[in-house]
Amino acid sequence: MTLASRLAVVAIASLFATGTAFAQTAAPAAKTDAAATTDKKAPKEHSAESLECSKQADAKGLHGKERKKFRSECIKTAKGGTAPAPAAADKK
Repeated sequence: MTLASRLAVVAIASLFATGTAFAQTAAPAAKTDAAATTDKKAPKEHSAESLECSKQADAKGLHGKERKKFRSECIKTAKGGTAPAPAAADKK
């Protein structure tokens, strides 16, 4: 064999050998159920007061800052044990 053919064989062999070094690695292990549940945010449970105040705000057609203000006052009064004052909510 000549020197050139030996170099060619060595070059081809090294290409095959290095090809495995660049092969795709195995996928990372899947997370356990406990780890998966802590990563995702659990949906918040809404209180009965919050749901009722949302329904009232929907009925009045409130949106944006007006809705947020109404719901805040409504929830405070609902937790205090009194009904929300309709006069305060009708301001526009």
